[in-house]
Amino acid sequence: MENTRIRPIRGFLFYFKIYWMIALQDIKSKMSYRSDFLISTIGMIAVNVSGFLGFWLVFQTFHEINGWKFNEILFLYACLLLTMTPNQIFFDNNWSLRYYVYSGDFVKYCFRPINLFFYFISEVIDVKGFGQFFFGLFLLIYSWIQLQIPVTVGNVVTLLVGLLSGSLVVIALMVAASATCFWLMNSGFIMVYIFKFTDYAKYPLSIFNKFFQVLFTVLIPIGFIAYYPSLYFLRPNDFEWLTLLCPVVGAIMVLIAYKIWMYGASKYSGTGS
Repeated sequence: MENTRIRPIRGFLFYFKIYWMIALQDIKSKMSYRSDFLISTIGMIAVNVSGFLGFWLVFQTFHEINGWKFNEILFLYACLLLTMTPNQIFFDNNWSLRYYVYSGDFVKYCFRPINLFFYFISEVIDVKGFGQFFFGLFLLIYSWIQLQIPVTVGNVVTLLVGLLSGSLVVIALMVAASATCFWLMNSGFIMVYIFKFTDYAKYPLSIFNKFFQVLFTVLIPIGFIAYYPSLYFLRPNDFEWLTLLCPVVGAIMVLIAYKIWMYGASKYSGTGS
């Protein structure tokens, strides 16, 4: 019984050590070109600022949108940025997957005595994502103060669970989208469209018609990225029961996306797929 408990811990420590070594190597190589790092980080922040300015300009004309005020939308946007950050930093290599598959270079990942998905994903750390994280954190703190949300242990824990759940949804969507390259040629447009769809997560689902509410809850569940987790804070008296399912939805989606990715990788047969 004791050995069965130790094995998962040893396995976790083994992969953590490998990930740490690979990540440090990648970060060192990127930091050797500091000007590129600074430019890319500033570019990332600029993109996020432009997104903020977009709906800020809208609220200069309209005081609210379907009952949602500026600081509430700002809270949603902050949550979106924070939930997108883990995918940006730790899973950015998914954008390169199709190039490895089509060129045949993916084969180099298939003969390592470690988990194939782990090895491929851990190869790249996108450090410019930290710029997105800090900008999102600033907006979250600002909107939290403006909305006068009480700072309690329960609220902080709920927020962290909500952000983690949203992050899992983002990761799952992008992992599953990237895996389509194992079956489809020129599948990059799928990742692009899924990524663009996630931008709608900064808006409350209630402003959309019923078709899009169902679409963004069931088929492309971006509502679980920021909207449903945020209802606990923004609509505490009438938040939907789907809010309680956010961690479950996130965990299930990641598991399914991982299975799809690994199944696709198992069918890989060299140049092309």
